[in-house]
Amino acid sequence: MRTTLTLDDDVAKEIRRLSRETNGSFKQAVNAAMRAGIAALASTKRAPRARYRVKPVSLGRPRLPNLDNIAEVLAIAEGEDHV
Repeated sequence: MRTTLTLDDDVAKEIRRLSRETNGSFKQAVNAAMRAGIAALASTKRAPRARYRVKPVSLGRPRLPNLDNIAEVLAIAEGEDHV
């Protein structure tokens, strides 16, 4: 597969050094480095996370009789004279 890859200067320098040391091409060095990095990431196992549990708590009955009518709820909460 052909693709464009932008490397940081320090990474490109190390890839060039690796390709010279192995007498391989730049492409081979990039592929080898990518494979090694992918293998290292895949072998790193994450510690299992503890499950987060929420304990339900009863809040009791609502203090307002009907919460379906927002105008009524605001009138009770703010008072009839609130403007």
